[in-house]
Amino acid sequence: MARQSFRDNRFHKKHSFDLLMRIQFAEEKQSVTNLPQTKLEEFEDVKEEAVITTLRSALDYYSIIQVDDGHWPGDYGGPMFLLHGLVITLYVTGALNINRDGGWGLHIEGPSTMFGTVLNYVSLRLLGESAKGGERAIEKARKWILEHGRMWCHCRMVHLPMSFLYAKKFVGPITPTTLS
Repeated sequence: MARQSFRDNRFHKKHSFDLLMRIQFAEEKQSVTNLPQTKLEEFEDVKEEAVITTLRSALDYYSIIQVDDGHWPGDYGGPMFLLHGLVITLYVTGALNINRDGGWGLHIEGPSTMFGTVLNYVSLRLLGESAKGGERAIEKARKWILEHGRMWCHCRMVHLPMSFLYAKKFVGPITPTTLS
């Protein structure tokens, strides 16, 4: 169901809305009240019963998606600087939507930034794209980087994968890609 939903809507919805997580949580925790959805017509008076049913449904829903430690996890897929740490970490451990100007932004709808462009460039190279591959995406990104010549460093939890590797004193394989 989730796969079909993604396939059907991938060009219309930019975010996953945490569908897989919500399905898993719903399977783990059975609905407490299992109340029907309340729908009102445009000018219908709102009765107390509808308000109570809606509030109970909301409490039921948020109880299902709340994790054991009390927080509500959520999708943070919009920023375009999160995946790269994972890709780089997966590459080292062995385990496109390009903007018109050739660069990438910090999130899926943002203007090109040095940080977003460099991370996408490095990730694509690590994933096997050649310097002239990806419908010239790599070539355009390199040109964008060289033309803009300034770097912004984002030092938050997004670098956690690299911190983990450093803390473990991990040494990855020396390959032609890492040497380049």
